[in-house]
Amino acid sequence: MGRTGTLCNCFIASFRTPISICRRKNPLIPWRKLNLMAASMDPSDTKTYQQNVLVMRHGDRLDNFDPTWEKTADRPWDPPLIQNGLHRAFGTGREFRTRLPFPIHRVFVSPFLRCIQTASEVVAALCSVDDDPNAKSSNDVVAIDPSRVKVSIEYGLCEMLNKTAIRIDVAPKDGIFRFDVPQLEALLPSGTVDPTVEPVYKELPQWEETVRDARSRYERIIKALADKYPSQNLLLVTHGEGVGVSVSAFKEDTNVIEVDYCAYSELTRQVSLKNESFSAGNFEVLIESGQTGVTYIAE
Repeated sequence: MGRTGTLCNCFIASFRTPISICRRKNPLIPWRKLNLMAASMDPSDTKTYQQNVLVMRHGDRLDNFDPTWEKTADRPWDPPLIQNGLHRAFGTGREFRTRLPFPIHRVFVSPFLRCIQTASEVVAALCSVDDDPNAKSSNDVVAIDPSRVKVSIEYGLCEMLNKTAIRIDVAPKDGIFRFDVPQLEALLPSGTVDPTVEPVYKELPQWEETVRDARSRYERIIKALADKYPSQNLLLVTHGEGVGVSVSAFKEDTNVIEVDYCAYSELTRQVSLKNESFSAGNFEVLIESGQTGVTYIAE
């Protein structure tokens, strides 16, 4: 069954793997043109188009390459990316920009540092004014156009807050994960943060949420963000389990077995706009095993 609502303005391969491109009969209407189109349309007219949602894992995290890092870290449960992780994230952003047959309008990101840094690199690549093919990271970007993409931090995309994902010996002793949102927003490319966006999840899940609850959360946040911005294409930067759910929850009898760094899935659905309201069909997963980095098996 599809979804209806009111229009709101409000374990995978690296990026080098070929991106599966599906040529759509009804391309997404650019957001800037939607209001102009609506002004000239008869209110009773119905416009149908495609909405696309990419769900991406963060880049290479430091603690998996330097096991001594966490011994002196203030936040051992929140590692940054290694240099190669930054490069991989930037490269993935360039792949999105050059190969996808649609633009990305909004990016939503988990508050964990590795995801913030990943989103920052991807957005820099998407917003670069002079697309230098030799650029390796955001440090090589001379200027950006912040109007191209808007970014928001979303707690609903956070890591699974349980011992399956975060070892008990590195988790906060009181079970409270603290994030300084303004400080994290300052790490994103200047001018790209949208201060008007209200997060879907106002706070983090409780520590020791079950794996089942975390998977349900990922499925809900994907649907909720897509419904909140039904006329825009979205990129959700999250964690491995979130990418896995983005496939298994929307592709029947499918089990994801591996999600590598900076891997992503691609979802699409048909959306109809009429009288400032929308209806949407079910998401279709536009990947095959081994493409866009998602490895899965049919049960």
